[in-house]
Amino acid sequence: MAVVLQKEGECKGKEMARYTGAVCRLCRRSGEKLFLKGSKCLTKCTLEKRSSPPGQQQRARRRRLSDRGLQLREKQKARYTYGVLEKQFRRLFVEASRMSGITGENLLVLLERRLDNVVYRLGFAESRPQARQLVRHGHIMLNGHKTDIPSALVREGDTIGWREASSKTEYYKLLAETVESRSAPSWLALDTKKLVGRVVSLPTADDIEAKLDGKAIIEYYSR
Repeated sequence: MAVVLQKEGECKGKEMARYTGAVCRLCRRSGEKLFLKGSKCLTKCTLEKRSSPPGQQQRARRRRLSDRGLQLREKQKARYTYGVLEKQFRRLFVEASRMSGITGENLLVLLERRLDNVVYRLGFAESRPQARQLVRHGHIMLNGHKTDIPSALVREGDTIGWREASSKTEYYKLLAETVESRSAPSWLALDTKKLVGRVVSLPTADDIEAKLDGKAIIEYYSR
C-alpha cells in the first residue's frame, strides 16, 4: 500500500491540509531519524548521506541554537513524528495542561494514544503516515465500529481490528503472514490470528518509543 501524505478531506466540516513534501526533509530538519518511511529508513536513509538541514547552505559556521530554538526544534520534532498540525498540537497541549501530573508527560501520552499511532504500534503499518492512511481510508474498526478519524484517542479496554471487506485485500493477507515477526508494546495486546489489538492499559511516559523532550515542548508554549 503506497504511503501518500495528502489532504485529509473534510473533518468536522473543515478541510485540514497535510504535509505533502519529501518526508526525508523533516528528518534532516530535526537532525535525527523520525522513521517516517518505516523500514526504508533503515536501508535508504537520506540523513546518513546528507545530515545538513534542508535549504540554502551558508558557508559560514552555523550559530549555536538558543534555548528557544532548541525548544522549537523539539516541538516540531514531536509534530513531525506523530503527523500532527500546529492547531491540533496546541489543543493537545491545552488538554495536557488541564490533566493532573506532569504536563510534558501528559502531552506525549496523549500523542501516543492517537488511533493512527496505535495502529502503527500494533504492527498493522510500517510507519505512522501509513497507519494514518489506513484509518482515513476506513480499513480500521474501533470497538467494532468503522472510524476514519486518526486523531481519535483510545481508552483502556478498546479493541482495534479490521473491517471484514479490508481483510480480503492483498495488504491484509501479506500482513497476516508477517505480523508474528512484529512486537507490540506492553500496554497493547495483539491477537496475531485474528489481527485484533486491545488496549490493556493506558501508556505511560516510559512506553513512548520516540525520543522526545516533553519538558522542552512545554517550555516553548509557556513563554
